[in-house]
Order: sequence, then structure tokens, then C-alpha cells
Amino acid sequence: MAKVSLIAKLQTDPEKAEEVEAALAATCSAAEEEVGLEIYSAHKDSGEEGIYWFFEMYTDGDALGVHGQGDGMKAAMSALGALLLAPPTINIASPVAAKGLNL
Repeated sequence: MAKVSLIAKLQTDPEKAEEVEAALAATCSAAEEEVGLEIYSAHKDSGEEGIYWFFEMYTDGDALGVHGQGDGMKAAMSALGALLLAPPTINIASPVAAKGLNL
């Protein structure tokens, strides 16, 4: 099966950056429990306050399908979700070329 990537945009309150970044760190730590999740990285937008991006890569669609099902990830995602001002914008794609990624 082909690898699956996901890019998500999160909109948060800029005044809660410290709390948001702690929640992002917790989700990244909880991601360790997910088999098939190869990359799970959070990024702060350099041009727009309160905007964060996730880049994720999964071994296949099945791995993406079980994302967030573990107890640790459920708790971490719930805490992060409480800090969002809107639902995340999520784009799912199939990687075709990259430097530094094992495709």
C-alpha cells in the first residue's frame, strides 16, 4: 500500500500560545503509541499568529484509520481540541517525492 500524508491547519488564540504548544508537545509524545505513524510534527506559522500546522505521514491508509484511537492520544487530542478556535482544516495526500523521507 502507498504511504499517506496529512497536513492540518489549526487555528488557536494567540494569547494561549504557551498552553497550545504544551498541548502540541503532549500529542507528539502520545503519538509514540501509534504503530504505522512515521512522522507526526507540529509547526508554528511564521506569518500568522495563532496558526499551527501538523505534518503527518503514515505507512498506509489503515494506519491513518486508527490514528487517535489509543488512550494517550485520545486524552492529548481532547486537550488540544479544547484550545482550537475552529475545526482543523485537514488535507490528505499521497507523497510522490521528498528529500529526507523514506517513500
